[in-house]
Order: sequence, then structure tokens, then C-alpha cells
Amino acid sequence: MSGVPAVVLVGPMGVGKSTVGRLLAERLGVGYRDTDQDIVTAEGRTVAEIFVDDGEAAFRALEKAAVRAALAEHRGVVALGGGAVLDADTRALLAGQRVIYLSMEVEEAVKRTGLNVARPLLAVNPRKQWRELMEARRHLYEEVATAVVATDGRTPEEVAQAALDALELKQV
Repeated sequence: MSGVPAVVLVGPMGVGKSTVGRLLAERLGVGYRDTDQDIVTAEGRTVAEIFVDDGEAAFRALEKAAVRAALAEHRGVVALGGGAVLDADTRALLAGQRVIYLSMEVEEAVKRTGLNVARPLLAVNPRKQWRELMEARRHLYEEVATAVVATDGRTPEEVAQAALDALELKQV
């Protein structure tokens, strides 16, 4: 597994990339890295604050740089922010990597994200906005994915195992 991350997780906000990513890293005996957390650490502000203060374009530029760094430097499990796949350069970097698209349906998304004010792109009408985000992004998630793992009605442990099975990776 040298040269590239062991696994890269993509999918919408609230799907469980962070939780599943940590479980996968533990099961594979590797480190875990979250590009949104990299941005928060570097900027000293939350993602929501960056969106409000600087706008989405500024956040996407930070995200692109964070993803590029994580894919180049980290050999464990990397979780990307929900919108990272919007960038064509990022999608190109994901070519040939082991990418799991964690999917969920709208009802599950509403349960998980609700009216959470920490989700700047879902602040007004979460159900409608989530559907619109997914219409714009689903094909991009599928384009970069080696495998798709549905998370609806599954525990994080079950999702992690399904991801390992989909990629035919062995636990340590």
C-alpha cells in the first residue's frame, strides 16, 4: 500500500466518513486523516465559519490544497469533505486510488444532518438542499469510486466491514 492512501472515503456530509474512517484505519492498522479537520486546524476556524466569513469559493480553494496534501502525504485512511469531488483536479488525483463512496438516501440524511447549523450548505431547507447537492454530486462520487457502500440502516462497524469487503482488504 505504499505511495497512496490505503483507502479514500467520499460521500455527502453526515454519511459517517469520519466515524467509518477511524474504524477502517484501526482495522487496517494505519493512521486516519480528515481533510476538513486539516483545514480547521490550519485556519483556526470551523468549516462553517470559513463559509460565512470568506465564502464557498475560498473554502473550496483551501479544500483542494488540503486534499492534494493528504493524498500525497498520508498512507492510511483519508476522509474527504462532501464537496471535494466538485474539483476536476481532485477527481483526477483520485484516479487509480482505492475510493469508497459512502452513500445514503435522503431520509437517512435528514435524520443524520437535520437542521444542524454547523452544516452551512443545509442551513435553510435541509431536505431540498440535500437533494439538490446530491443531484449535483452523486455522479461525481460514482465517477471516482472503486466501490459504493450504502450506509442506510447499518452501524458504522457494518459499514467499515462492507468497505473492507468491497476492496478485498484484510484486517490486521
